[in-house]
Amino acid sequence: METNGTTPRDALAAVTGVRLTALRDAHPLVQMITNFVSMDIAANVLLAAGAAPAMVFAPEESPDFVRKASALVVNTGTLSAAGAQAMEVATTAARTHGVPWVLDPVGAGATRFRDDTITRLLRHRPTVIRGNASEIIAVARLAGLTQDAGAPRGVDSAHETWQVEGLATTLARHGACIVAATGAIDIVTDGHTLIRLANGSPLMTKVTALGCALTGYVGAFVGLGGDPLEATVSALAAYAVAGDIAAEQATGPATFRMAFIDALYGLHASDMQQRLRLG
Repeated sequence: METNGTTPRDALAAVTGVRLTALRDAHPLVQMITNFVSMDIAANVLLAAGAAPAMVFAPEESPDFVRKASALVVNTGTLSAAGAQAMEVATTAARTHGVPWVLDPVGAGATRFRDDTITRLLRHRPTVIRGNASEIIAVARLAGLTQDAGAPRGVDSAHETWQVEGLATTLARHGACIVAATGAIDIVTDGHTLIRLANGSPLMTKVTALGCALTGYVGAFVGLGGDPLEATVSALAAYAVAGDIAAEQATGPATFRMAFIDALYGLHASDMQQRLRLG
């Protein structure tokens, strides 16, 4: 990302502010094949941000729909045989038509069926892989880059993001994609540059599927076009700053959920300039 003489932090804040406005102007259409737990909050997050979510699952219509979408998001949370087929059909279409797509490998490393599904999806070259640290380790193992299984606790991470910085960089270079590992400190890399982001509230981990909704938010930013590293970093930065704002209003997880959606809806470039923190 070009700094033009400013600090990296100020440059990123400025770029994120521009993308926030562009998102609201463009209303990118984001097709989401996501898990059943996350569908409601993911759709509401995208609507609040200014994007247009479409929960299109059926493999019979995905090839036609993907061509109309700005981006595709695939989440392996509540996986089934039918769901795996739908994901493969949609990602095949995305690759054929040059539509950027984002993989959220929820629970990678937990079961053979899940790992086999993710392995097949990786062949369709995701633009971005977004997961927690354990999921990133598991995906790197599936790509033949490590022997570490990742060992997630269900869908929760057993690792911190600092532990996977080198592996995330290797995975990004191997897959010619962006890799984002999210946690207390978020990291994003294209295999050459690595950026650490330090915003976000602990309450974000107390609201189910907020991480899955983040992947949809990344899809919306990537769907605007331009540098996918810049788009992914901007999405994670804006999302975490909204978490900070929401935490100031919330008294617990339930009020945080409402405040967070409102914070995304009202997020401005000035919030990024005032609040953004790099790790």
